This record gives sequence, C-alpha cells and structure tokens, in this order.
Amino acid sequence: MLPDFRLSPDNIPLSLYIHIPWCIKKCPYCDFNSHALPAAAPFDEYVDALLLDAAAQADLSGNRAISSVFIGGGTPSLLPVAQFARLLGGLRTIYPFADDCEITLEANPGTLEHAPFAEYLSLGINRLSIGVQSFDASALQTLGRIHNPSQAFAAIDAARAAGFDRVNADLMYGLPSQNADKAVQDIEQAVAAGATHLSWYQLTIEPNTAFYRTPPDLPDDEMMEAIEITGRDVLTKHGFYNYEVSAWVGQADKPCQHNLNYWQFGDYLAIGAGGHGKITLHNHHTHADGIYRYQKSRLPKDYLDFDDAPKMVNFCPVADENLPFEFMMNALRLKDGVSTTLFETRTGLLVSTIDNEMMPLQHQGLMVADPLRIASTALGFRYVNHLVSQFL
Repeated sequence: MLPDFRLSPDNIPLSLYIHIPWCIKKCPYCDFNSHALPAAAPFDEYVDALLLDAAAQADLSGNRAISSVFIGGGTPSLLPVAQFARLLGGLRTIYPFADDCEITLEANPGTLEHAPFAEYLSLGINRLSIGVQSFDASALQTLGRIHNPSQAFAAIDAARAAGFDRVNADLMYGLPSQNADKAVQDIEQAVAAGATHLSWYQLTIEPNTAFYRTPPDLPDDEMMEAIEITGRDVLTKHGFYNYEVSAWVGQADKPCQHNLNYWQFGDYLAIGAGGHGKITLHNHHTHADGIYRYQKSRLPKDYLDFDDAPKMVNFCPVADENLPFEFMMNALRLKDGVSTTLFETRTGLLVSTIDNEMMPLQHQGLMVADPLRIASTALGFRYVNHLVSQFL
C-alpha cells in the first residue's frame, strides 16, 4: 500500500516532548520510565544533554515552529527553576516557538511545598498538570504517593493564585476498596479546588510494576461500571466535556493542545531519556520520504553517556500498511473524531484505503456513516479498543 500523494510536513503541527526521568520514589502502579532521584542529581549535565539532543534534531523540524511543549516524567518539578530557565532559553535559540505555544509542566504535590509557580509562569510555562491521583489519604498511601490531601489542595490553589488559568489534575479511579461515592468525591474536590481540566483514568495493573507482582484487591466489574457512569454524570453536571477517552475539559479551559497533536497524528520531537518521537520527512538529506518513529535510551546514565549528543534509538519508518492502524489508534480516542481530510494529509493515503474496515463498523452502529468525518458513535466510544483492533 503506497501513499497516494506526497506528504507535506509543512502543514503538519510540530510539538516537543521533554522527559525528566527522576522521582523521589517509584509508585507501585507506575510503568513509566522513571527512576529514583540520586543523592547527587546530575541536573546540570542532564540539561546540557537535553540541549545537545535538541540541537541534533533541529534539521528534522524543517524550520516548523514548535506549537506545544510537554515536560513529563518522572517528576519534572524536581528540576530547579534555574535549570528550567536555562533549558527553555536554550531551546528557543534552537527552534522557533509559536507565539501561542502551549507549554505544560507535570508536577507532583509532594515536590511542590514551596513551588515557584509565578517563576514557572514567567518562563513561559502556561499550563500545569498536577498528579493528584486522589484526595483520599488512605488511597494515596495505597498508591505509594508521597503527598497528602492537604498538599494536593494547596498545589492547585497555589497554581491558580500565581496566575495559572489552565490547571489539569490527574485523578485515578477503580482504586483498591473504592466505591462510586469515593470516586465521585475525588472529582467534586478537584473541581472545587479549581482544576480546569481533568485526566480521569482507570487504574490498570501493568507488567513490571510492584502491583503486578503483588496485585491489590480492585473493584469488581459491577462496581467499576457504577463508578464510570456516576463519574461521567458528575463531570457533565459540572460542565466538563469528555473530548478524549480519559480527558475532560472545563468551560473555562480548552483541550490540551499537545495531546491533541498526538491524537490527530501530528509530529513531535522528543528529548530526554526514553523519549519517543514521530516525524514526517520530505526531501531530507539522509532519510527517505515518509513517517518515522524513534526513541531515546531509557536509562539516564545511558542517555548521558554520549560523544557528541544523545543518540536516537530505533529511528525507523512506519510501514505504509501500518499507517491506518497507527492513525486510528490515536484519532478514535477523540470523542468527535477527525475529518477524513486529516487522515489523508497526515498519512498520505486516500481515505478509501480504509473503507473495508470502516463500513462493517458503520453498519454495526459503532462508527458514524459520514463521508467527511472519521468518528465513533456514542456506543463505539465505549469500545474504542475493539474499534482500533479492526484496523490491524
């Protein structure tokens, strides 16, 4: 299956992901690339490496402006403010940044007792994502979190007081011993505290985690369904819109532009240990035209062990026959779906190449029968994993 027309990277938004790999300690449910902070944290060396990494990828950008930045981890808020100033200042000399660039910083309440929120804002960080997970003290202890409910409330309050008008709170549901009332209480408290966006997602047990080795007692299917139905109703009552499977935006905010770019199959560069990138190339001096994925060395010590700059690992083209699945895996997470035009401009394929997969799903009432839009129905949105699997 060859692309039916030439891809144009100039018309594809470009984001930047930055990975800060350290945490105070590893949570028992976490399968992210995070590592315990060493006593002598190599912050200077790591920021040096990030800037060299960014410079080494500058030619991949095609001079496109960076439309969004997401600083994730790990716990990025462990990085001192002076290092953020050096990092963001250096990045602006390497890449052009859009005037309205969204810059999100992930932060954990347990590392924010004296958070310099106003200083973050002055550096251009204009969106915070705070890892609350729950406001229940017992649940936080079970999850291995280092903060307490008071610190979670204080973090959101301090962020809003400093001038942040876009504050996401991460909340988990389906926690050990949790019922619908407790799950809803977390939502109510996050909204009352001033969160303008919620990432409300189910606790899942992932391989290579402490919970996988010693599984906790989770709510049964009946209780999980009650939690989800009640939680959705409460979020809707508060004016939040479920624009993506686990993302809810309030009336005073807008969807996370960085994550939207992922879900709309945009391009993104990645710097930092274990970072993953996706880039569309055309007339590049060393690579053939096409869509590529790549990653960086996972371990911080390996990432810092370089001669000229941190190297890419597995810089590989996405095979043409895999493009429909890659696109749908992201786009079908959006409640409103995407335009058929977006499928064509982001994959280089005509939308007719997926007719054989879409038509049965449309007849089953799982996808909308709209020649201008690729989207699930309300029923299909509940079974998004099944829909995505049909494009394998």
